[in-house]
Amino acid sequence: MPTIHTAGLLLFGDRQGSALPGGAVLVAGRGSGTVGPYEELAQAHPDARVRRWPGLIAPGLVNPYGPELLEGAYHPDPREAGELGTEPISGAALAALPMTDARWGASARRGVQRMLAHGTVAVAGALWRPAVLDAVHRAGLRAEERLEVPPGPPALDPLAGRSRLAEAVLTPLSPHAGVLFGFAVFDAPDEAALLERGAGCCVATVLGGRLVHRRR
Repeated sequence: MPTIHTAGLLLFGDRQGSALPGGAVLVAGRGSGTVGPYEELAQAHPDARVRRWPGLIAPGLVNPYGPELLEGAYHPDPREAGELGTEPISGAALAALPMTDARWGASARRGVQRMLAHGTVAVAGALWRPAVLDAVHRAGLRAEERLEVPPGPPALDPLAGRSRLAEAVLTPLSPHAGVLFGFAVFDAPDEAALLERGAGCCVATVLGGRLVHRRR
C-alpha cells in the first residue's frame, strides 16, 4: 500500500533552500516515490495511507564520520551502562576493551541505530571490518566515498558545524525524481530552527521506503 508522509513544511535540501509548506512524500514502493503538495498527492492516490508528522520533512543526511564512529568507537550495550556509560568509547578506553568481531558487529548495529535516530541514511569514509560492513548493509545505509577527512570532532549529528542543510544531505528531494532513497522528519518549524536544534530532534527516518526509525 502506498504511504503519504506529510508535515507542516518540506525542505528540498537544495542549494537554493527551497521549501514547500504543506509538502508531502508519497512512498509507492521500495526506493520509489513522489514529492509534492499534500493535496495533489492525496487526490491522485486516494487509497494511500497517510502519516502526519510534526515539524518538517527533509532529505536523509550523510554522516561523514563512518570509520571514526563505527570502527574507531565502541557503542556500549545498555546492560553495560553502569560500567561503561552510554556514550561512544574511543581512544585509550577503547584500547582497554577486549574487542572481538562479534563485539564490533554488535557495537556497529547500535551505532547505526543511533545514526538512524539522527536522520542519517548514508555514511562516508572507508569501512573495512566485515562485521561493521555487515551492520551497515543490513540497515540499508549507503556507504559513500569521502575525498578528505572532515575536521571533526566526530559526531552522531550530521548537522553539527553546518551552516546550511544542503551541506549535509545525501540527495535533495525533487518533485521530478521517481527514485527516492531516504528522508527524515524533524521536530523543527524551519531550516534555521533545525540547524539550531540539530539532527537529534529527528522524529522519524524512512530508508528505502521503510520506516526504520520512529521516536517513541
